[in-house]
Formats: sequence, C-alpha cells, structure tokens
Amino acid sequence: MKYYSLNDPEAKAETSFRDATIRGQAPDKGLYFPERIPALPKDLIENITRYTKEEIALRVISPYVGDTLPAGELEKIVAETVNFEFPLVKLDDRTWSLELFHGPTLAFKDVGARFMSRCLGYFVRGNDQPVTVLVATSGDTGGAVANGFYGVEGVRVVILYPSGKVSSVQELQLTTLGKNITALEVDGTFDDCQRLVKQAFGDPGLNKELFLTSANSINVARWLPQQFYYLFAYSQWVQTLGKKEAPVWSVPSGNFGNICAGLLAHRSGMPAKHFIAACNANNTIPDFLQTGAYKPRKAVPTISNAMDVGDPSNFVRILEIFHKEFTALSNVLSSSSTTDEQTRVAIRKVYTEAHYLPDPHGAVGWLALQDYLSSHPGDRGIFLETAHPVKFYDVVEPIIGEKVPMPPIVQNLLGRKKQSEKISPDFGLLRDFLRGEKRK
Repeated sequence: MKYYSLNDPEAKAETSFRDATIRGQAPDKGLYFPERIPALPKDLIENITRYTKEEIALRVISPYVGDTLPAGELEKIVAETVNFEFPLVKLDDRTWSLELFHGPTLAFKDVGARFMSRCLGYFVRGNDQPVTVLVATSGDTGGAVANGFYGVEGVRVVILYPSGKVSSVQELQLTTLGKNITALEVDGTFDDCQRLVKQAFGDPGLNKELFLTSANSINVARWLPQQFYYLFAYSQWVQTLGKKEAPVWSVPSGNFGNICAGLLAHRSGMPAKHFIAACNANNTIPDFLQTGAYKPRKAVPTISNAMDVGDPSNFVRILEIFHKEFTALSNVLSSSSTTDEQTRVAIRKVYTEAHYLPDPHGAVGWLALQDYLSSHPGDRGIFLETAHPVKFYDVVEPIIGEKVPMPPIVQNLLGRKKQSEKISPDFGLLRDFLRGEKRK
C-alpha cells in the first residue's frame, strides 16, 4: 500500500506506510491518504463473531501496513494495542453505548496512540537523530500520546494544549510524566495549538534541524487503527441482534479522525445504516452538511472540550472517501450541534432514567442519536462513549449531585506535580523552544 498527499490528489502514490508514519504530513503539508480502500475479507464480515479482537484488528490493518513491518512485529503491536476491553452496553431496546475508556488513559485515543507509538518506535530504531513528536491536543490526545510514547527510546514528545481549556484530570495526564514528555501550555484555543504545529511542519529551517513528526490523527498510524473498535462493536452487535439490521453510529466529533475511521471501515465493507457526526457548539460541519459551504471558524469553549475544534483537519479525508461528491456523503453522514445546556440535560437524563453515566462527549453522541432515532422509528444505534466520566468530574458531579467513582489510575495522578511551560500562541516562541530543547 502506498499513500499520496491530499494537497495533490493527482500525484502518484509513492509513500510507504513507514514513511507516512515518520513524516506525519506530506512535504507539501497535505494529509496522507491510501492509494486504495481495501475491502474487508468477506469471511471476516460474515463470521465476525468467530474472530478474536486481535484477529479482527490484524485483518483490518495489514493491507495498510503492507511489508513495512515484519508479520510477527505487526502481530505484537496489534496485540499490545487492543489488550483491554471494548464493551457494547445496552441502555434500552434501541440504544447501545460503545465504551472506549477501558485503556490506560481512559479515552478512545489510547488505541491510535498505542499503535502509532509502537510503529514509530520500531521504524526509528538505530536512527542517529532523535525524533520529535509534536502534537496539539484539545484534551484526550495529549494524555494518550504521552502514555503511549513514555520512555520510548529515540523519541521525545512535545504536547501543546490550550490553557484552561482541558479538564483537570486531562491536564494531569499530559503534564506529570516528565522524562521524554514535555507539555507546553498555550494561551489560546486548540485551533491555535494546531496552527502552531502546522507552522512547525511548514518551517524548512526547523525541519532541517529537527526530525519532526505528528501524533495527531493527521498521522495515518493514529488514524487508521481507530477502525478496530467499530468492528469489535459490530461483532458484539451481531452476537446480540443478528445480521439482519445494521446499526446507526453516533460519533462525538471534534477533529473528525474518529468518525473518519468509522466511515473508512464502512466503505471497506462493515455494515452500517447511517453515521451521525455529533458536534457541540462548534458547528462547522453541521452547517456544511446543511448548506454545502465549508466555513471554518474560531473554536468556542464548551464542557465537551475535546471537541472544541472550528476547522477539523480530518474532514478533508472524509471528502476523499466520498470522492468529494456531496450527495453521496450526505446520504451516509448527517451532523447535529448541541449546546452545553442540552448536554447537561442529557447527562442527567441518561443517569436518572437509564442508570448510566456518560461523559460530556458521550452525552452529545447520545443526544444526537436520540434525535435521529425519533425520526427513524425502525432503526437502532450505537453512540461512542469516548472517555470515562471521571476525566470530567468537575463538570459531571454538579450535574448529577454525586461523586463520580474514581478508578485507581486517576487516584494515582492526583498527588503528582504539574510540569508545563506557558507560551503565547506565537510560532517564533515555539520554534525557539524546540531549538532550545535540541541543544539540551
């Protein structure tokens, strides 16, 4: 499998999975996209309940990796990536939650971060120059990347996050590790952080001095393995309901890497009735699907902060999956926008009526699914519960009037000291910092 840049879709695909992973972005600053979308094996879909998680994941990812990893190494990486549970939990006769928070940082991004960190660690073995992984986070990416790359030889990680716009638990996860992990607290929004990262990759001088790559979902090794848990959920769906109906998927969406992976799995052959991009007040994509006009805007802060993105990077990949045909896209994908107050009401309602506690992002997904099902009475669906509610206890506890049970992994964080450096959203400051880090 080769990859091409979406900034030049007419160019010949000649970049390997290895090189796309190491570079993060193409030299022309476009996102990499596979030369073809491989079909999932028919036997896998027809008999999916017979396969283990590891077998499903390996079959999904193998065509994308090609021969850039030895078979045994890929099997090992996949096994380490999915060595926790992905339960599909029934809330009522029409609604299920796919829990993606059972990994080490209690968020769905553990899958992509673990897979990418292990691939990159293998690819850079023996390199003379250390690799700098530069990543912008609106919340969960930072912790997942920090955990995935912690202690990886030859790799240092620099995480940019918006000051005051991540939860207290998220901040502890990305600022307390030390060693090869550095956190920069940016006086701005996630979009500012993402802009700074893109500027770094676009700076010729800096890229001559440093070996830079990205761990955001713009990196193919972060994006592609997110397909895994859609297939894991479908396996459980078939086990419970059979193969006669496909689920509606409601995906909390910020930078759109997660739902893009789901749509890719669907185009590869995974049954799906429909996809909903569940957004908060940052409604660039809901407006686009209503009007056909893409108008990025400055992100606004919400209680579902990991989705506070005004110009989602991965949407260009979604357009490519559908060959930029608006009608084809809108037949499969719809999108909705939810206010903070609606999100609070949803958390309270799900908790009191279904005895299930969603986090603010899952609540946005639940609400979008309920709105869709209300006008499609014959359908049933799955919303993605993308993070453990304890990561947002300061938001959730006042809503339900109770304490959120705290897993041991979070209790261990509370006594740690935050380590971060504050900067303004000025690229010159970031460039100077990265050069200074090199000289240490």
